[in-house]
Amino acid sequence: MMKQLTVPIAFLMTIGSQASAFDTDDLQRLKDTGNCMSCDLSSANLVDADLEDAMLMFANLREANLMGANLEGAFLQDAKLQRANLKDAKLSGADMRDASMQNVNLYGAELVGAYLLKAHLKFADLRQANLDAADLEGANIYYAKMKGAILCNTIMPDGSVIY
Repeated sequence: MMKQLTVPIAFLMTIGSQASAFDTDDLQRLKDTGNCMSCDLSSANLVDADLEDAMLMFANLREANLMGANLEGAFLQDAKLQRANLKDAKLSGADMRDASMQNVNLYGAELVGAYLLKAHLKFADLRQANLDAADLEGANIYYAKMKGAILCNTIMPDGSVIY
């Protein structure tokens, strides 16, 4: 009986690992053009990538490693960034409206003037992040870690402003 299950289990494990990996054509398009709307870049290694002003709306960046990446002015509306690593990333002026960012690592990230309206930041790590003049109106920040975060002139989820 055990011998009969080995092949189906190995096949399912292969399919499961492929399902969570990025699309190589999408990664190449991002490298060639700096844009990739609705792309599958899940689990991609984009450490220190220069993606300033990139168009990444509706992109799947789940579990992508964007540590230290430059995403200043990037368009990430409705992007999926669950469990992505954006530690020390530059996201000033980025538009992340309605982005799914549960469990995202934004430790030490620069989010000055970022648009996070209605973003889903539940369990996000925003410690030491600079959210000066960021807009979090309507965002879900339940259980987010924010120790040491800069929140000067930040619009909070309830619409109030921290001065």
